[in-house]
Amino acid sequence: MTDNIFVLSESNSIGNRFLSELRNTAVQADRMRFRRNMERLGEILAYEISRKFSYTDSGVATPLGKKKMSLPAEDPVLIGILRAGIPFLQGFVNYFDYADVGFVGAYRQEGASEISVQIDYLSIPEVEGRRVILIDPMLATGRSVVDAVKTISAKGTPAHIFIVSVVSAPEGIERVRNHISLPFSLWTCAVDEKLNASSYIVPGLGDAGDLSYGIRAQ
Repeated sequence: MTDNIFVLSESNSIGNRFLSELRNTAVQADRMRFRRNMERLGEILAYEISRKFSYTDSGVATPLGKKKMSLPAEDPVLIGILRAGIPFLQGFVNYFDYADVGFVGAYRQEGASEISVQIDYLSIPEVEGRRVILIDPMLATGRSVVDAVKTISAKGTPAHIFIVSVVSAPEGIERVRNHISLPFSLWTCAVDEKLNASSYIVPGLGDAGDLSYGIRAQ
């Protein structure tokens, strides 16, 4: 991890297979597999992030004795950005099964000269002084993440925000770095080339929400 960003695909791992299937148009038609690969990548990043937590020694009783083990000193707050973030979030819930979980409903408003993000649903647990993992599979323009962080910080000041994505664009990374003043780090499976004229990541993988659940209602 360098410069406050962890990129999973910079090292060889089984995660690259899951990511390649997410991108592959021949595999994307299988929605169940798409969602499962999102979940798997969430599990992998959850493990990587867990290595940054504080741990305390605890005695564990076994059938044959007692063993001292280092266990997490705290549980994070997981916050998923709807709707595309649901399968990705599940991977984190699988590993951080004692965590409090919140949701932010955010969507892109298009058609104007500049794309904006509307947030119209919030369910956020107590975040003051806690580690928060903000989960949004596509870090494109970065607007939804920046707005979500502002909304979260209005509820309290987290000790640290782990911003996680499956695919990130350089433009989104730059916006996050320029507009978030709280302690944070970026965790992503891949950093792609750029945004296109419609602010979608290239080469990316398409619309994660539509690929998970079908075409959005108009």
